[in-house]
Amino acid sequence: MNNTVYEAVNPTVVSLGYEIVDIVERSEYGQKVITFVVDKVPDGVSLDDCERLHYAIEPIMDELDPTGGKPYVLEVSSPGLDRPLKTQRDFERNYGKEVEVRLYAPLKGVKSYEGVLLERTDGYVLLGRGSGETKIENTRIAVVRPLVKFD
Repeated sequence: MNNTVYEAVNPTVVSLGYEIVDIVERSEYGQKVITFVVDKVPDGVSLDDCERLHYAIEPIMDELDPTGGKPYVLEVSSPGLDRPLKTQRDFERNYGKEVEVRLYAPLKGVKSYEGVLLERTDGYVLLGRGSGETKIENTRIAVVRPLVKFD
């Protein structure tokens, strides 16, 4: 369903200056919930933005009827400060910034790395760490997130 929904809704979202980061479907208390996770670069997304997009998306979703006539809840959400980097575009926007890389299994005894994101290719992620660099194969990586620090 996500591709059909994405194709139907994306032109409207883009025309309003946003991008769809993800579409999440889940059941909650026996009812389907469809959440559009959206972002706007470089400003991010406010509550007003979410409301605006909700009203823009709602008629499209009603026309599309993604649940075959069954009721559903439509949500629009921001990705949050620590949303995982998924696309190459996400990685490129975060070059030069601190990230946390969590692995499926330890590498040299370590399962989580922090450093400055230098590069991401089809094969690996390159982190600047102290005075050196660490190359981590993409197949080992469970998630890459911006490193959020609170002062």
